[in-house]
Amino acid sequence: MSVNVNRSVSDQFYRYKMPRLIAKVEGKGNGIKTVIVNMVDVAKALNRPPTYPTKFFGCELGAQTQFDTKNDRYIVNGSHEANKLQDMLDGFIRKFVLCTECDNPETELHVNPKKQTIGTSCKACGNRGMLDTRHKLCTFILKNPPESNDSGSASAKKEKEKKNRKKDKENGSGSGEAGNQKNFDAPEAVDGDDDDEDWAEETTEEAQRRRMEEISDHAKNLTLSEDLEKPLEERVNLFYNFVKQKKESGTIDAADKEILAEAERLDVKAMGPLILSELLFNENIRDQIKKYKRHFLRFCHNNKKAQKYLLGGFECVVKLHQVQLLPRVPIILKDLYDADLLEEDVIFAWAEKVSKKYVSKELAKEIHAKAAPFVKWLKEAEEESEGSEEEEEEDDENVEVTGTDPLDLVLLNNTPHTVLSIF
Repeated sequence: MSVNVNRSVSDQFYRYKMPRLIAKVEGKGNGIKTVIVNMVDVAKALNRPPTYPTKFFGCELGAQTQFDTKNDRYIVNGSHEANKLQDMLDGFIRKFVLCTECDNPETELHVNPKKQTIGTSCKACGNRGMLDTRHKLCTFILKNPPESNDSGSASAKKEKEKKNRKKDKENGSGSGEAGNQKNFDAPEAVDGDDDDEDWAEETTEEAQRRRMEEISDHAKNLTLSEDLEKPLEERVNLFYNFVKQKKESGTIDAADKEILAEAERLDVKAMGPLILSELLFNENIRDQIKKYKRHFLRFCHNNKKAQKYLLGGFECVVKLHQVQLLPRVPIILKDLYDADLLEEDVIFAWAEKVSKKYVSKELAKEIHAKAAPFVKWLKEAEEESEGSEEEEEEDDENVEVTGTDPLDLVLLNNTPHTVLSIF
């Protein structure tokens, strides 16, 4: 049974049709999964690769997806009803198929991986536009752009081969060797001097280098898409090994942007400070906070979740160097605060609850007890600053700072906080 591609259109003579989704649940327990039986046919009607709507379901459901293009099996982990997936497909069609101008599903995607943009063009009305790349599926599309002809499915390949065989048979219907000779004779060149220029492959070093780069980029894109399909633990380990390699090679000091990009690629940005703490901090943590401040700011600036992971990493470092660092907990916390790596409300929330997530309950209590004077001072300083806040805002209006990188502005404006009298 077919349905309208744009199901908000109730016209029964609507020309754009697609098959209704057929879902089959397989397996039991933790291995249960939903196979979308006719995903290839649905995707063909939408003029999109079958991996796109399947991955969209995974993004919306928070579930892992699997693609077996050879056998045309597209799978979403977990048990999901066909009606639920059909409704979810409407969301995919609205975002990634329908033209924003005429609402017809005659759009094509134009992916530019270098600029990280996805453009659309409509064959029906000629409208051109850009997709909002904030959806998680866009990351997958950028790394797996659609091919000009959908050769991704086995059924499409078979259909193409069948047509080619039929065409060959028609062309070879002549009798005997004459027919075969007609099929295999090369066409005569209009200008014999042009043959080599048309068909010869460039053998210069530059041409070979370009071809190798294209192969490398293709292999890299395949690896990137595979990495995103891995469980969180494996992705965290990949990020850990990436940072460790930078440290061991001696290139980590200038690798702050590369490290952030790798964390974002693996979708583990919030956990970045936890990994960085383990690899970059030891008993000399106070000096290392200054040295690697930019690295941590890339993750912690305006990101409270990352700041919570930083506090967890701090607790782990104290555990490893307990004798040297436990007495210095308050001054280390102040260093993190002065470096703008921790905000007041994150510190207050951490101080209110003792957790055994990263260290034992007993050690966590000791760390919190040592941190108490700093937390108390911070609360008092915050109360005192509220009265003079208006005056400071008036002074700030007379200062103008320009720059292209928000992080650079933070570093430019980063002045140490008032020195604690308790230290």
